[in-house]
Amino acid sequence: MRDFGPLGGLKPMAPTQPKSAIPVLYEDNHVLVVVKPVNMPTQEDESGDRDLLTALKDDLKVRHNKPGNVFLGLVHRLDRPVGGAMVFAKTSKAASRLADAVRTRTFGKSYLAVVHGSPKHSAGRLVHHLLKDSRTNTVTAVPAGTAGAKEAILDYEVIGQADGLTLVKVMLLTGRSHQIRVQFATIGCPLYGDQRYGAGRNKTGQQIALWSVLVSFDHPTRAERLSFESSPPADYPWTLWTDRMPTPLK
Repeated sequence: MRDFGPLGGLKPMAPTQPKSAIPVLYEDNHVLVVVKPVNMPTQEDESGDRDLLTALKDDLKVRHNKPGNVFLGLVHRLDRPVGGAMVFAKTSKAASRLADAVRTRTFGKSYLAVVHGSPKHSAGRLVHHLLKDSRTNTVTAVPAGTAGAKEAILDYEVIGQADGLTLVKVMLLTGRSHQIRVQFATIGCPLYGDQRYGAGRNKTGQQIALWSVLVSFDHPTRAERLSFESSPPADYPWTLWTDRMPTPLK
């Protein structure tokens, strides 16, 4: 797999600390990088299901024996069915600086996705204007200039093809809701398992094949670029490309 790069600045948890229930890739006084489980909301929503932000706050409170409320800032989001590497801020200073990094696009996010069919080109850029319906929580590609629509940009590269499916690496240049899912569905290549934007191509119960494989950012308090990788689970369709993953499948 090209361009994912090595793990950077990995700091193992001290042996005396209780182990987190959520896999931790890195932790220091300012940032926390974890592997988000699939089908878990990033933050509290109308479902009332246990969410990642609350779970991590509770986890930090126990592991670090913290009294009172625990601060943990949400830097970016992943859709509920999507898993993989995710960054949180443990201080307000880190939250502000990482938010700036997201806004100025120096916060790197790379994904792997499995799509039906194949994009027309082996690599390229997709640019659409997306409009979100908050009432139904659905997003639609609309003509430029549509009121309320936001520009969505991503770069992709085809990594492999098998079983009528294509593995693509995706780099987000913007962070719109459901962006990857909607943009690939719009070009006729809905994601494997996407029940919302690929219902006609997927079977009920299939897990969406979209994974946050790399996050990279400048540390908020020191001059160091950090990168962290996570591979999807060892399930179909990911197992079609085991040798193409940044880290071994588990």
